[in-house]
Amino acid sequence: MTDLHHHGDAELAPGLVDLAVNVRADAPPAWLRAVLHEAIDASAAYPNPGPARVSVAAAHGRPLEEVLLTAGAAEAFVLVARAVQPRLAAVVHPSFTEPEAALRAAGHPVTRVVLRADDGWRLDPTAVPEDADLVVLGNPTNPTSVLHPADDIAALARPGRVLVVDEAFADTVPGEPESLAARRDLPGLVVVRSLTKTWGLAGLRVGYALGPAPLIARLAAQQPQWPVSTPALAALVACSAPGARAEAGAAARDLDGWRAVLIRSLPPSVVVEGSPRSSFVLLRVPDGARVREELRHRGWAVRRGDTFPGLTQDHLRVAVRRHEVSSAFAAALADVLQPAPTPEEVA
Repeated sequence: MTDLHHHGDAELAPGLVDLAVNVRADAPPAWLRAVLHEAIDASAAYPNPGPARVSVAAAHGRPLEEVLLTAGAAEAFVLVARAVQPRLAAVVHPSFTEPEAALRAAGHPVTRVVLRADDGWRLDPTAVPEDADLVVLGNPTNPTSVLHPADDIAALARPGRVLVVDEAFADTVPGEPESLAARRDLPGLVVVRSLTKTWGLAGLRVGYALGPAPLIARLAAQQPQWPVSTPALAALVACSAPGARAEAGAAARDLDGWRAVLIRSLPPSVVVEGSPRSSFVLLRVPDGARVREELRHRGWAVRRGDTFPGLTQDHLRVAVRRHEVSSAFAAALADVLQPAPTPEEVA
């Protein structure tokens, strides 16, 4: 049985270099830390989501009633599972597993649409069952790092169907070319976003959902009062500002270069799956379980792949880091993959 609640943070331990978690930075930038410190000083009062909703709405060209602020993207998936009563939910895999976990916990029937390595893990809209009235997928997709064309995803939208697109990694791609966050013409479309990856805010739990006002209201009705903290709301305001969005764009361009260095540095026996576009790459290595454990012994944490539906123990997800870190990791991986010496060679 696939462990849908296994995530990269479970791979970490003191002393390991973290390539298992897809957060870009070890900590938020100095200017954002200052914003958070000021927000802590203001935390005696109950949170006021108004300014953050205004900022997010302006950033995506949406009316206020089409914006829902959430305690991270994960909360949005739970809200969908509570608010929507699908006859059949289809989850496109391999992908972030919390949406399926939330749907199953709510008692909904789920079918898995498993993409194919032979197709580069690209979305085939015709593979999604016609009778699925709730469809969930990621773009770019975790863990494959594949960026699906917006038109292919838009083709899944139709009256009577809720289409949830997890765009937690959208801002890791320069220009966000395939994002649907500004699309208001597609029926039932809910786009889920997060500040976690680019801004190093996994512990703050801050995200939002965008969609048709009646559907957003249904999701909001499932939330408790004050679901998003004052520091998280301050981060949403700050990170939605034009200067911060420009900084995120520059960071995405840096990631492109860092990812190219990582891929070029890998040993020839390693397969890079798909066409990676995000802040991580999916690798296939021979004897992957042993390789992952040996990397741990050498000080490297990578994300196992076999807890993602459609992947195997030979799949490893590796976060993109700066040139020097990626080069050192590639050297360690090459050393691990070297064949053991024969008895004759030892003698």
